Amino acid sequence: MDLQLQHTTAMVAGGSKGLGFAAAKILAEEGANVSLASRNPENLSEAKRKIEAAARGTVLTVPADLTRSEEIMFWKEETVKSFGRVDFLLVNSGGPPSGSFASFTDEQWQEAIDLQLLSAVRLVRAVLPVMQKQKSGSILFSTSVSVKEPINNLILSNVIRPAVAALAKSLSLELVKDNIRVNHILPGRINTDRIRELDAFNAERKNISPEEQSRQMTAAIPMGRYGEPEEFARAAIFLLSPAASYITGASLQVDGGIIKSVL
Repeated sequence: MDLQLQHTTAMVAGGSKGLGFAAAKILAEEGANVSLASRNPENLSEAKRKIEAAARGTVLTVPADLTRSEEIMFWKEETVKSFGRVDFLLVNSGGPPSGSFASFTDEQWQEAIDLQLLSAVRLVRAVLPVMQKQKSGSILFSTSVSVKEPINNLILSNVIRPAVAALAKSLSLELVKDNIRVNHILPGRINTDRIRELDAFNAERKNISPEEQSRQMTAAIPMGRYGEPEEFARAAIFLLSPAASYITGASLQVDGGIIKSVL
């Protein structure tokens, strides 16, 4: 299938590692110009080196704290200066700390809101004038299966990520008049550093090994394994791409079947 990505431009938040990196790599391999942002310049440099090895498009990296409006705007401006347009935005961030309700202060709640919800608001606010001027664009929010089913000891994520899902759905209705599609992807247990950290945290809490914790979690997944970042990335890029031109306001689970609900 031709995803029609050649000579397009994608901004990928949190693109230096994990799910963001996997998506950026495949976008570049498919011919898109890719602009990556994350806080760590060294991680960005390494990501750029790896992506450029097989890229058909150009790779731009911009160190930026995506909880800060001014740094998001700078990233957008650098992207437009380099490529002239923004066709795709992948809204992606790291997860907040693990823990139960009693373990978090007001300040930690606010940090999680800034990281997951307000960063998403600010990212869309930055790119929207560009997409509206083009009369085209595609935005994809990456959250978690916790939107549909709360995950033990992830209360910050359980509470805040559904707000991002509601933002995605609301925007899909509001922006359709501008020919801008907005969708939402829900990764399950994908084999990333974040999931390995969660397994280690829960293993310590339960006084078992990380390997045993991973086995217990795998047993709950109908497909019997964790997903790979590339499996998430292929689904994400389809939703972003013109190949999904009649899809907006959708939520796609990439979870190996772990969520059992009908809807």
